[in-house]
Amino acid sequence: MVLPCLNEAAAVGLCVREALDTLNDAGIRGEVVVVDNGSHDDSAEVALREGAQVVREVRRGYGSALQAGIAAARAPIVVTADADFSYDLRRIPEMVAPIQCDEADLVLGSRLDDANRRTMPLLHRFVGTPALTFLIARASGGLPTRDSQSGYRAFRRQFLLGLKLRGTGMEFASEMLLRASSAGSRICEVDTGYRKRIGRSKLHSLSDGWRHLQLIVLLAPDLVLVYPGIALTIAGVLLTALSLGRPGGFSVGSLQWQPVFFSSISLVLGIQALLAGAVLAWRSSETSGTVRRRFAFVGQTTFPTTCTRGGLIAAGAGLAIDLLLFLVWVMGLKPWSRGLALAALAQTLLIVGGSLSSFGLIARLLDIGKQGDAHVVTAVPPEASREDASIIDLRSR
Repeated sequence: MVLPCLNEAAAVGLCVREALDTLNDAGIRGEVVVVDNGSHDDSAEVALREGAQVVREVRRGYGSALQAGIAAARAPIVVTADADFSYDLRRIPEMVAPIQCDEADLVLGSRLDDANRRTMPLLHRFVGTPALTFLIARASGGLPTRDSQSGYRAFRRQFLLGLKLRGTGMEFASEMLLRASSAGSRICEVDTGYRKRIGRSKLHSLSDGWRHLQLIVLLAPDLVLVYPGIALTIAGVLLTALSLGRPGGFSVGSLQWQPVFFSSISLVLGIQALLAGAVLAWRSSETSGTVRRRFAFVGQTTFPTTCTRGGLIAAGAGLAIDLLLFLVWVMGLKPWSRGLALAALAQTLLIVGGSLSSFGLIARLLDIGKQGDAHVVTAVPPEASREDASIIDLRSR
């Protein structure tokens, strides 16, 4: 059992005692590891007094604390929960049963059936958690869970370490699901109830929500960048065609709508989203150990060159159209009815060409095929035992 802890002196002792009593009653050999993440109260002392092993993690953050606790754990199966007494730790046997029976690799404890205004803020219950669960489900191809943000989880220790998680904050929970799903892991959910927490919540809705969204962009760029980029690019091409076909625009009631003013924005934003999304998709597949074949071309050495050449061709076409329009103006010829649409197309080609060319150059310079360094957490030495009744200090390596 791993419990991340930050100023939970009023609750952590109850959690430790409930967990140890449950393990003893169920005949499960285990321990409780409390990770003190910079508490200013006597949380660590209370946990020690109740029989927990306590480690200190100097890097602040929910994810950092969990990584340290999982590294310190010695049991093959790990259960995580919060140290605020909100999770019913008497349900530990139900959480580990699917793991023991080899029916699942990761088990989530769902809170939503028993969540109410007293236990969970309405904004989290009806907006934050459902929104993040929806995005994670779409990003993972259909995650079978209603409560993706539950901290009550069970898994095999080696399985979790194999995911090579890096999140240091609340986004750690989402990263675990995305990487586990990407690896083809079996994930199930168990209703475990939810109680009113003791003490003050450490969750920051806006900043933690933003960190989750950043993580989803990095690990699931298909959903956030590639597909919207495709839609914007197609819309830009269609609007450009409309502009050339109907240079006078379209009548919308008493207004005259000119597609030309939207075609350039759609094309530019679409191409840039596609480029960023393709690279992030390829990079995330490389670092997570899975292969997304449709983006494998990004890792090829010819891709930066292709982007640069395509950008130069697009920019050249834009300059050619601009030069043609300039000559028509200089020679005093009758302006073309499609002149405005052609001018917009020329500027679009110049911007897209510049984006492609600069992207190709940056991709070559940064060597996008190089994998990022994996974050390593050093485990507690085997000789460190609970009987020592000492606090182990896990520092960032």
